[in-house]
Amino acid sequence: MSKVTKSAAAAPASPAEVPFEAALEKLESIVASMESQDLPLETLLARYEEGTRLAAICQVKLAEAELKVKQLEQKAGGEFALKPVVTSAEN
Repeated sequence: MSKVTKSAAAAPASPAEVPFEAALEKLESIVASMESQDLPLETLLARYEEGTRLAAICQVKLAEAELKVKQLEQKAGGEFALKPVVTSAEN
């Protein structure tokens, strides 16, 4: 049987610890290896698990970035300022 890769076992615990670009690059490499290699089932499952974790991290990072962009509002003088976001709980 094959061993689980160390990178999957030593993965950071929270999305805040992983930069978006690093998570996306690792996710792309996992997908490429799964598509191009004839891997044992255990290895495929480990990579799939790591890939789903990385995809979730990317989704969180993108949602955070989208919220920040929505908060920015350009003023008449060309300056940018943060605009408070009204959540559905505040309505």
